[in-house]
Amino acid sequence: MTRRYFVSDLPVSGGRVMLPDTEAQHAIRVMRVQVGDEIELFDGNGHQCRATFTEIGRNRCQCLAEPVEFVSREPSVSLELGIALPKPDRCRELVERLTELGVRSVTPLVARRTQRPPSDSLLDKLKRSVVEASKQCGRNHLMEIQGVTPANEFFANAEDGTKLIAHPSNDAATLGSVTKGESFVAAVGPEGGWTDEEVDLARRHDFRPIGLGSRTYRIETAAVAIAAVLIGQ
Repeated sequence: MTRRYFVSDLPVSGGRVMLPDTEAQHAIRVMRVQVGDEIELFDGNGHQCRATFTEIGRNRCQCLAEPVEFVSREPSVSLELGIALPKPDRCRELVERLTELGVRSVTPLVARRTQRPPSDSLLDKLKRSVVEASKQCGRNHLMEIQGVTPANEFFANAEDGTKLIAHPSNDAATLGSVTKGESFVAAVGPEGGWTDEEVDLARRHDFRPIGLGSRTYRIETAAVAIAAVLIGQ
């Protein structure tokens, strides 16, 4: 497996690169890298390059990078998810799976039945999980973690594209029947579900209810299922 490290600012023509502190610590203490080891660097915006370790200190790593190249491994379908995030101990795996699937961005939602909005500390940890998942799966574009947003604002400001809200109403379409498209915005509610007022508001902003079958899923299961079906079209 190619060792990959995240460096947000890669020199276009190549040259000396210092790994960020977190990446350096991982390289030194976990991967036990040595001078001369070859690695791959990526900047989270589609660029990558080969590099070789030239200096390894107690807390720092320097590499000699080759010229960068643009290599996109993004799916043809763009998906933005608004999610009333589950409890913190279940968030990390959710973000890792969505990163691997190729979701473009995740917006943490505060709904009427949200018990506790995610903290800044949790969001920072989730952004780090995006980096780690991208390193593992070979993704060169980082999935964006947006700021915490009230659900009503998310509905009102959603970008163009097919808009969906996970809600088992009588007129809900099945996920598998959704027409193929290039751009989707989907909303997944809290553990207690959406209120009728929230669903009505979403409908007024052109969100279409979709059902996920006869069983009730956890937030993370619903979000991953939606991503897998829509991106896998």
